[in-house]
Amino acid sequence: MKEPVSMVAEADISPKDGTTKQPSDIRALSGSSDGVKWVSSITMVMVGGMALFSDGYNAQVVGHMNPVLTKLYPDDFTKSIKTSLSNAFLIGEVFGMLFFGWVIDKLGRRSGIVWATVFLVLGIVLATAAHGTSTTGMLWMMIIGRGVAGFGAGGEYPTCATSTTEASDESPVIRRRRGMLTAIATDIAIDLGFVVAGVVVLIVLAAYNYHADEGLWRVSFGLGLILPVILLFFRLRFVNSTQYHKHAMKTDIPYLLVLKRYWKPMLGTSLAWFMYDFVTYPFGIFGSTILATLNPEDTLIQTIGYGTVLNCFFLPGTIVGGFLMDKIGRKQTMTLGFVLWALLGFIIGGALNPILSIFPLFVVLYGIFNTLGEMGPGVSRDSAPASSVADSLWRSPHFFALQNRSPRQFVAISSDLQLHLERHERQSGRKGVQGVFLIGAAFALTGGAISWFLIPDRERDLESEDVRFREYLEQNRYSGTFGETKTGTWQPRDPATRP
Repeated sequence: MKEPVSMVAEADISPKDGTTKQPSDIRALSGSSDGVKWVSSITMVMVGGMALFSDGYNAQVVGHMNPVLTKLYPDDFTKSIKTSLSNAFLIGEVFGMLFFGWVIDKLGRRSGIVWATVFLVLGIVLATAAHGTSTTGMLWMMIIGRGVAGFGAGGEYPTCATSTTEASDESPVIRRRRGMLTAIATDIAIDLGFVVAGVVVLIVLAAYNYHADEGLWRVSFGLGLILPVILLFFRLRFVNSTQYHKHAMKTDIPYLLVLKRYWKPMLGTSLAWFMYDFVTYPFGIFGSTILATLNPEDTLIQTIGYGTVLNCFFLPGTIVGGFLMDKIGRKQTMTLGFVLWALLGFIIGGALNPILSIFPLFVVLYGIFNTLGEMGPGVSRDSAPASSVADSLWRSPHFFALQNRSPRQFVAISSDLQLHLERHERQSGRKGVQGVFLIGAAFALTGGAISWFLIPDRERDLESEDVRFREYLEQNRYSGTFGETKTGTWQPRDPATRP
């Protein structure tokens, strides 16, 4: 039996004699115990998790600042400014994912992630120190800073997600817990960032005697700077996984052959991510806004407090989802979550008026709604697509961004839709918020159908599909390279030269 592959630097897997490496030559590296592999994988998972925790904080903190800015600048903080500020980070992420995905494929993960961190820090500084000759000018500088920060954060997500998936595939022992490890490093980390953002804002609000103050939003934004700076030290010592060195396709990606073989799971993955992002990000970021709309007599601390309670419901969903992925499978977990998410959304939307007669009941049901979204598509959106295409493609941050994160740009549409519905609510009772839940439930139900019919259910071993993909490329006379080594890379043989 071969030893499981360990996580090593790229020189360790290079041929010592300078010859070209064949598939049959790929052997597990000896000299590393399972304990070392486990520690190495856990370290990779934790670093990626802390980075995404930071991104979760920086994405969510603006949701808690919307009620604050509304009180501070009632004339200048218009609906268009509010929409732009709320969407700036998300839109910046989209462009960051596409740009840094390409940069990382060309220059390497370490170089790309360091520059992404630089842009993230720069954007946070700009937003925190926002000034202008007028209040409107200051708000637009804040919007630009949030967009720059999102651009930097966009470089982190595809790298952290792909490297975490690789780290959780280093050995059979680790692979049996891959669902939970991936959940911890991605969705749980982001959702914990959402929760901590609310807690931090409440602490800062208490420091300002529970009154809206300019220092409240500056301190809340500025605290998001701490963790990215600390993590930069670890990024400079970043080491790629064995799977990346063996299978990465950094140049000459055969896009037409890839589309011919994987068009169905790629379409399913992109649409499922779109359905998830369309529903979850507006409901998360605008949670405090929805609560303030439905309960306008609440104080600032009550509005932010209720919003933080809502975000706490994300966490049990991610834990249950990580457990289910290892038990029933990734595709099944995603579909189950989508369907249950939709059913509860229809219930809340259809019975909103009687539910609101007991406002804490609405908050609990709203929280469970968030739980179901994270239990299904939230926690499985990385690992389910990872097993649907060849590992050499999935580990490319650029491919990851194109397939999975580009649909996020359309989340701005759902944010605008939600704000328009909430504005309509003032003229027609609670119909606006009711419409938000019903439309979100419809999108969630559509996501369930997409995940069941378009995303395949394949092995948990990431290398199995990679073998079949290489054979497919050989049959089509592809002559590109796999892997990232210093003295040689494996090239599929031309079928015509086979003995």
